[in-house]
Amino acid sequence: MNPIENLIPNMPQETIEAFKENLDFSKRLMTYYSCALLEIETKFNVLNRQFSLEQEHNPIDTIKTRLKSPESILEKMKRKNLPLNIESVEANLNDVAGVRVICPFIKDIYLLADCLLEQDDVWLLERKDYIKHPKPNGYRSLHLIVETPIFLKDEKRMMKVEVQLRTIAMDFWANLEHRMRYKKNLSPELTQMLAKDLKDCAESSAALDIKMEQIKDLIEENAQS
Repeated sequence: MNPIENLIPNMPQETIEAFKENLDFSKRLMTYYSCALLEIETKFNVLNRQFSLEQEHNPIDTIKTRLKSPESILEKMKRKNLPLNIESVEANLNDVAGVRVICPFIKDIYLLADCLLEQDDVWLLERKDYIKHPKPNGYRSLHLIVETPIFLKDEKRMMKVEVQLRTIAMDFWANLEHRMRYKKNLSPELTQMLAKDLKDCAESSAALDIKMEQIKDLIEENAQS
């Protein structure tokens, strides 16, 4: 049994095969998403260089990009009871293409988000601020769903990209929480204990982010005086 069949064991085989063939046939669409990732990644790299030149500060530590796998796309479509075809993927999924921007400080996150959204070829579709309003488990990040054009040989095509902006501490915590969530064979008691410990870590890392930013601001204020 292949990975897609493992994901949806009760799905008719003909439905699985049709979806796989549709995805294979639509490699062009995934190429379009890759191009959109390049567009957004380039915008952030340009901003980072500009701020480095003008303010001697790099607001970006790391940029990561990813495309959802066919298996992940299928699982999400099935979970949301969406039609299993390429048109439905493009219309209903906002996170096929994702850009994650890791910043040194919280202020950098909002600065970069504002600069990105001020560009006349980027449109905001959705914004979720999990920094000001963390998830119950402690997760923090700024999520943006944006739309941007890619220019092809004979057409301009609008593509959606999910942008996540977070600090280094937020990213470290999110990676650790992700590993725990997908670990198998953990007892309910241990899972509950780890969830509480991770929530405490999230609060501590948030306090660290604030403290480090205060130190940075103090250094910059005294350097200018």
